[in-house]
This record gives sequence, structure tokens and C-alpha cells, in this order.
Amino acid sequence: MTQATCLEICAGAGGQALGLEDAGFGHASAVEIDTDACATLTLNRPDWDIRQHDVRDINGREFRGVDLLAGGVPCPPFSVAGHQLGADDERDLFPEALRLVREARPAAVMLENVRGLASKRFDDYRAAVIAELDAAGYRTDWRLVSAADFGVAQLRPRFILVALRPRAFRRFEWPTAHVCAPTVGATLGDLMASNGWPGARDWIANADRIGPTLVGGSRKHGGPDLGPTRARRDWERLGVDGRGIANEIPGPDDPLDLHPRLTLRMAARIQGFPDAWQFAGRKTSVYRQIGNAFPPPVAAAVGASIMAALSNSTVTQPAVRQANRSKDLDLVS
Repeated sequence: MTQATCLEICAGAGGQALGLEDAGFGHASAVEIDTDACATLTLNRPDWDIRQHDVRDINGREFRGVDLLAGGVPCPPFSVAGHQLGADDERDLFPEALRLVREARPAAVMLENVRGLASKRFDDYRAAVIAELDAAGYRTDWRLVSAADFGVAQLRPRFILVALRPRAFRRFEWPTAHVCAPTVGATLGDLMASNGWPGARDWIANADRIGPTLVGGSRKHGGPDLGPTRARRDWERLGVDGRGIANEIPGPDDPLDLHPRLTLRMAARIQGFPDAWQFAGRKTSVYRQIGNAFPPPVAAAVGASIMAALSNSTVTQPAVRQANRSKDLDLVS
């Protein structure tokens, strides 16, 4: 049986790519404009066709007949009411994604975005997207999905669009929650204890909930931290200093009541990446890649539902990847 193929745009550090791979899709190509993110993809999947390009420069006809067009399309200014599809805004890549759909004619489409797109004030924008996909011969649905429902230790709501041809669409079912999300303490406890910090046991007991949404930030705003003031307060309640990212894990000389900062590897675990996934770039760039990623377990769950609809089979959800409980925390820089 020929493996189903995927063209992924705005691939970032590979969170969605990793999940879709788990769901059974092979990448015909992964397109990403950021140099460090492309280096991350190459580092982990050197045999993939990885293209460092602006999406506007991709010709979808080259990928005519691909099974899935997927992407974490950059967020239009959804904090501004009245934004219209096709408006003159370079941040809005939905029109480019729709152009690629028309050119490549994939069997299925999967695009994810922030929850803001689900708000009522963007009803017209969503309707315009649906109208274009309907004209191209697809049936479309949107769903607000929480990463915590798929084994990720944070809330991270994402708004996901799935479009398929009518026959396959009738078979499509959104994945249902099937894994109880681990707490932050359970997710990171072995790392926090790995360097002999005597406060690790108490820290694990206190970090007894899932975390708030990890925020990756943008190139325009300073160094890495865990988000705005409210998010940092929520992290503080879990015993985490959210004002930055640590270079080292707490050690034997650190105080028992320390509120440690997360390391990059810890942030990657919170986002659902396995420990084997490596990241290229300097600290701020790596954190941006991690924080802006689509959690792999969520992409795997939705991807499996798409795969089942395309193949007319029963949905078999991929097993949630277990983090490699290793002390090898090196990141490429």
C-alpha cells in the first residue's frame, strides 16, 4: 500500500509534522521560512524535502494529488475586529493556503490557528474561508480542541479546520479525548530531580495540575519567557518562575524552596515533543520554535481521523509518545 502523502506549509519546528507522521502521513515536502526551524527539521528528518521558502513562492501544482495539505498558518490580526479574507495584510496567509488548495487539489486539508479565530466577530472571515473551500469541492468543519484532552500537560486550545471531499467528509469524525493529561510535576519530575536538587520531591507534589498555555512569542518581543503576566502568575502557583528560561537544571546546592525556571527541554516536554527531538538555534530562537509549535499528540489525533476518513477505515488513534526519560538534555546551538 502506498503511503499517504502530506504537503506541510509553515511547518515551524515540526510539531505538526511529527504528529502527522505518527498518524501515517509521509511528507512530500515541508515548507518553512525561518532558518533555525528549517535546521531543526533537517536535524531530525534529514531525508525529508525541506524547503526554506515563503509560502507565497510555492507552486501548488508541483504537489498535485497530494493526500493532505496541512499547516500552522500564521495568525492574522484576530484581535482586530472586521478583518476580511484577502485583506491587504502580509500576516494573513490563509489566502495563500487556499491558493495552494486550488492548485494542489489535495484529498484533505488541515489548518490550525489560535482560538481567537473562533470568536463571533470573525464569523464573516470563517464563512469566507468555507465558501472558497466549498467552491473548490470540499466540505469543511472547524473545531476548538484542547491539547490537554490528548495527553499534553497544558491547556493550549487550538482552532482547527478540516476539509475533505464530500464522500470522505461524511466518514470524518473528530477525535475524542482519550488520554488524561499528566500534571506538570509528573511530566517534568524526572528532569527536575536529575541533577540532585533536594527540593524536587516537594516541587513535583506542588506542580499537581496542567500548565497554562505555553507562549512562544515573536521576533519583535524580547527574550524567552512563559507568557504575559497572568500566565506567569499561573506558572508561579505551580512553583515555576516564568520570567525566563533556565540554562541548567536545579542542583544539590539550590534551596529547597526554589521556584525554578524551565529549561528548553522541559518546555519541549510541556509542548508534547519527545526528548529525542532536537532543536537548532540559539536559546531565544529555540524557545520560540517550541512555544509556537502545534503539540504533536494533537496533530496525531486529528491526522488519524483524517487518515481513517480517506481510507474508509476505523479510526485508530496513535499511541501518545512517551518522553524519553533521559539526562541527555543537549540542544544544538
